[in-house]
Amino acid sequence: MVVVGALHFTHPGGFEKIVPDFLPHHLAFVYTSGFLEVLAGVGLLIPGVSRYAAWLLVVLYIAVFPANLYQAVNNIKVAALPHDPPLIWLRLPFQVFLVAWAWWFTKEESNNKQLNG
Repeated sequence: MVVVGALHFTHPGGFEKIVPDFLPHHLAFVYTSGFLEVLAGVGLLIPGVSRYAAWLLVVLYIAVFPANLYQAVNNIKVAALPHDPPLIWLRLPFQVFLVAWAWWFTKEESNNKQLNG
């Protein structure tokens, strides 16, 4: 998450291209989502805030789905990411897994320990 979030700052143009046209201020969305990805990635490593970081990721993964769908439908190349149309389309169902993974981390730590034995 931290690396992908940082790419939003080092290669913003590619990410800007996948923000759907109906949204204004594409660059602001790119920087905001990048900042939130870095924040959530770091937050997952801090026990006191990891549940909040996981909730942030749940919301973020859902919020960026339209951009990923827009990229797939329009076959848009992003400089910071590999460009392979089948992989771009496979990334869409993978996001369901990412939402589920992040949601799992929102559970109380005691419940996670019970699930792990």
